[in-house]
Order: sequence, then C-alpha cells, then structure tokens
Amino acid sequence: MQGLRQLDSPAILLLEDGTVFQGKALGAGGTTVGEIAFNTGMYGYQEIFTDPSYHRQMLVMATAHVGNYGVHNDEVESDGVKIAGVVVRNFSSVASRVGGSGTLQDELEKSGTVGISDVDTRALVRHIRENGAMNAILSTEQFDIDKLKSKLAQVPSMDGLALSNEVSVSEAYDFSDFTDGHRVALLDLGLKRSIATCLISRGCDVRVFPWDAKSEDILDWGPEGVMLSNGPGDPSAMPKVIEEVKKLVESGLPVFGICLGHQLLSLSQGLQTEKMFNGHRGVNHPVKNLITGTCEITSQNHGFVVSHSSLEANPEIELTHIHLNDDTVAGIRLKGRHVFSVQYHPEASAGPHDSRYLFDDFVEMIVESKKVTA
Repeated sequence: MQGLRQLDSPAILLLEDGTVFQGKALGAGGTTVGEIAFNTGMYGYQEIFTDPSYHRQMLVMATAHVGNYGVHNDEVESDGVKIAGVVVRNFSSVASRVGGSGTLQDELEKSGTVGISDVDTRALVRHIRENGAMNAILSTEQFDIDKLKSKLAQVPSMDGLALSNEVSVSEAYDFSDFTDGHRVALLDLGLKRSIATCLISRGCDVRVFPWDAKSEDILDWGPEGVMLSNGPGDPSAMPKVIEEVKKLVESGLPVFGICLGHQLLSLSQGLQTEKMFNGHRGVNHPVKNLITGTCEITSQNHGFVVSHSSLEANPEIELTHIHLNDDTVAGIRLKGRHVFSVQYHPEASAGPHDSRYLFDDFVEMIVESKKVTA
C-alpha cells in the first residue's frame, strides 16, 4: 500500500541481516522491498532512478545531497521511476534550476516510490561493501521489527530472477522517424532511451523489439546490425533469450551488447556469469581498453559479471576491457567477427562520455559489413 507521505514523518529501513536504520520519509508513503544497492555517482539521480536496470532494487545514494536540482523532462531514461525505493542522507523537497520541470519529491510521489532520508549513508554503504548484496524492506507505516522481518523473509533473492519481461515493451516499435540510415534492431531487455538516441545521432534507424522477440522476426525486418540493451535481473535465468541471441550472432550481422546484453551475448557463446558480492553502480568506474591501452571513466550498473575463468577457457573470445578496481571482465569480442560487448554503459546518461566511441565502432562495423555483402 502506497500513498502520499506526511512531511517529516518517521521511516524505517531493515536489512536482511537484521541491521536497522531510522530516518524520515520522502517520496510516497508505504512499504517497499528489494535488493539494496548503492550508487557512487555525485549527479544524475533522475537518469539513475528511471534506469530499468534498477528494477526491484532499493538504491542508496552515496552523495550527501539529493533532489537539489529537481527533475527535467529531457533526463528520463524510460517511462518512469524504476527503483523499488531510495535511501539518502540529505533530501531537498524544493528545487532550484533553470528549465526544470518540478521537484524530485513530486516525481517520487507521482510514481509511488517510497524513500527515507536522514540516514547515515556512509555507514550503510560501508555495511553493504563489507557484507554484500542483500534484500531490505523500507516502510513509513509499519515499525514492528518482527512483522517487517516476516515480510522481508518472503522476498526472493535477485540470484535466479529473470526480470526483463517486467520492464520491456510488449510489441516492436520504431524509436523515431526513419531517415534511410543504417537499420539497427534494438532488443529491449530493459532499455535506456539514451542508447537509441546515441544510435540515431550516428545515422541509424532504430526499431525496438521486445525482450522475447524471436530471432527470425528480428531478421525478417532486414536489420544491418543488432543491439542488445541493458536490463535487470539474472542473465542465466533467461535460457530462451540466450538461444535467440545465439541465433542472431550466427546470422553474421554486427552485434553490440551493453550490460545485460553483454552478459547474454557471453552466455550464448558458452561463457558463464556469476553474482557479484556487491556490484558496480556509479559514474566513476575506471576501465582499461586492452586493445588501445587507454583508460576511460565509465558509468556502470550491474550486480552480475562474466566469469573470468570461463573466458580464459574459450580461445574464440578475446578480453577487450577490464575493470581497474577489481580486474573483472568489462568487455569482450568474438575473434574475426563483428561481435562485441561491454559490461558498462557507453551511452553514459548520467555519466562521462569517454566510452561513446563504442557506438562509432559499431556503426563502422555495419558499414564494413554492408560493403562485404554489397
């Protein structure tokens, strides 16, 4: 049950391991559950909150102040707020910004998103870092710990959950008017709109397909390249999608995967994925391009990763990017083919634009492929 909150009313956050944080309500009133995670970005909360990859996740913002610059119509990545709940240190229910379209408080109330402020988020982030990902329950209406624990015990782990069906479109559509550009089929696994925008700005005509689209239906449209989007959930719990991705790769078309798309592409080629201890989420993650030797600051949001050992055992796949904080797999490509993927977000909304060259690489692959088939 969710509704409009009472200003300065109490709120409580209970973690799966029994840790409790007290605070004040923000957003809508009610009770919400989800896997708790933290984002280290200092800006871009609207793009973050509307990212479908955060579906069923309760998000802790590591930056101390949230809401100050309100919301803007041009900074929405989907059809609305996708996070299960939000935890902040200091929250501003008023906004100061030229061209803004309202306050974050109004946006969270409208979407029914429950939140809590006045939490020691530094202590909470450290707790998650040390103890790993876990479920949590947040409430502005129920403060009985035993009752909250009982409800929280019924929440399934993110490990094993396939969630793209809950955030993807149900029917294919054209993202914008076509301009006789490169035809790109974009598989919506939990799509951020900026991905399609980056393709369009590079002369592509984009048709978005639902998460469960059959490869033959995608190929019947006559695409010249295939894009696999980001999205939520456990990639290994999507065997039917993995099989369709394998068929798309076998078609010979250029294929580019991002985040969940990267993981599904990897699984389709015999690699394995694994749940991370606490994931990567933020706009300041360092990645090294092993092909060029250059480093880039990236935007990331994932709780699963491609297994290093399974990649090393496959001589047909090359490691192209590596995360410099923990040496996890950040990018791969199939040797001798126009097929590659990255674990991070090159569209970078919000985030730095160091990695947008990857869209240029994809378009160049399409051009090269068209020359060969001409």
